[in-house]
Amino acid sequence: MSVTHTEVLKALPAELRARLQTRSDARGLWHLAGHLGALLLTGRWIALGLALWPIALILHGILLVFLFTLQHECTHETPFATPWLNRWAGHAAGFMIFQPFTWFRYFHLAHHRHTNDPAHDPELTEGAEPETWRTYLWHVSGLPTWWAALRGLVQMAIAPRPAPYLPERVLPRIKREARINIALYLVLFASFFWTSALFWLWLIPLMLGQPFLRLYLLAEHGRCPPVANMLENTRTTFTTRVVLWVAWNMPYHIEHHSAPSVPFHHLPELHRHMAPPLVTTSNGYSVFTKDYTAKLM
Repeated sequence: MSVTHTEVLKALPAELRARLQTRSDARGLWHLAGHLGALLLTGRWIALGLALWPIALILHGILLVFLFTLQHECTHETPFATPWLNRWAGHAAGFMIFQPFTWFRYFHLAHHRHTNDPAHDPELTEGAEPETWRTYLWHVSGLPTWWAALRGLVQMAIAPRPAPYLPERVLPRIKREARINIALYLVLFASFFWTSALFWLWLIPLMLGQPFLRLYLLAEHGRCPPVANMLENTRTTFTTRVVLWVAWNMPYHIEHHSAPSVPFHHLPELHRHMAPPLVTTSNGYSVFTKDYTAKLM
């Protein structure tokens, strides 16, 4: 019988487990400053129309869509030690990528509770993994993501219960946030009548960056077995330091799912302790993509 993630974690010394769960405002703010600084650089590159600025559109878009990984971490309240920093960062990141934070928090917690369970994991019940070339290309394009975001935002604003995994007590907050976001989006979109800045610095880059996020997210659980053991139902992808930085260390995904209370900056160390028994891993996103597409119908 293979070892489980709970057995691996229990084997770690108690003092090590406690230290790995220590949050840090300094580490979180430093990483966030770097991410926002990179966005400022690529945004200025585009705004000034410098050489090869269309490439900057893609880089800017990747940085924008990977604010998702910050929002994702904020659902676990781990990027920062101060609770309100996690909440505000989560709401701000969610607004930028059209994904309300309060809704996503409960969506994501349900995903952790039922990881890779076809009947209960909302990542699967609300969008199955692509199994044909047509559905794969449609998925990777990011276009269904935008349709789902628009439909979901409207449902959150008006539907009595947008999804079964949402607790009754949070429904008023979800509705209020969705309505506030819609109102703010309408105000921002009104600016298109006199300037195209948001079009070139926000919407177009988001659309260009979304396929990269789709490929990244597909590797987290794509083609993993529907079992309870996190060492098997989740994938850790070995990648470059740049990708790890942009994705807030979330390519260490088995480690994150096994111990979601461990903040992003401790995941590399947790990986060193968990590495030997890991079952589902991939040597890079290009390798995963090649393996995944080889089995498409």
